[in-house]
Amino acid sequence: MRTEKIMFAGGSGMPLGGRLDLPDAGAPRAFAVFAHCFGCTKNLKTMSFLDHALTAAGIGVLRFDFTGLGESEGVFADTNFTSNVLDIAAAARMLEAQYEAPRLLIGHSLGGAAALMATRHIPSVAGVVTIAAPASLDHLEAIILSKAPEIEATGEAEIELMGRRFRLKRQFIDNLRDQSMSRILDGLKTPLLVMHAPDDRIVPIAAAERIFGLAHHPKSLVALDRSDHLMLAEENARYAGQIIAAWFARYLP
Repeated sequence: MRTEKIMFAGGSGMPLGGRLDLPDAGAPRAFAVFAHCFGCTKNLKTMSFLDHALTAAGIGVLRFDFTGLGESEGVFADTNFTSNVLDIAAAARMLEAQYEAPRLLIGHSLGGAAALMATRHIPSVAGVVTIAAPASLDHLEAIILSKAPEIEATGEAEIELMGRRFRLKRQFIDNLRDQSMSRILDGLKTPLLVMHAPDDRIVPIAAAERIFGLAHHPKSLVALDRSDHLMLAEENARYAGQIIAAWFARYLP
């Protein structure tokens, strides 16, 4: 695939760093926005491997760093779930202005939950995909509070997740509490593909089953056997990308 490095204004106006992965030849059949997992960046190997499969099927994919992460500017401690949603919407606006409005949203882990909510801001979307997404944002709240219970009292704390350290403010927790996945899914009118690894030890596969149960049709559920939460093995990520491409072909003009 061909890759272009780009910068664009995020939901808060801060410059965000992104990569636009394109098919080797010819114009893309459609464009997608790919939202990374909590605390990750666009350079996670999973995203690159998966994008290879999507671009091979003619889909251009924009992956970018949320505000305060990777090559994006801003302060991560000042971000939250809502700001992630607004960053996804900003990425879609950039694509519409400079290339073509995205038809597909893909989100990994918390990025999957954010992608579900972002669909209401992006009328061009014809399909949304979640990978290892939580069915309740209480799940992330519980992980954060188990690692840094003092955040409630002090208003700010540093935590370690997946080998990296992050500073979070209590507003991040408060913002998670204001969200309702059941309400988000009840308002979702877009075809949905739910993907999850049965052996995921970070977000149990029961989350995928609940998302699938709450969502309206058309919806599909795929178990990513032999995989784990991050899908770092190339064969697993490419397999997921091939499934997404085949599923999404049904919703392309």
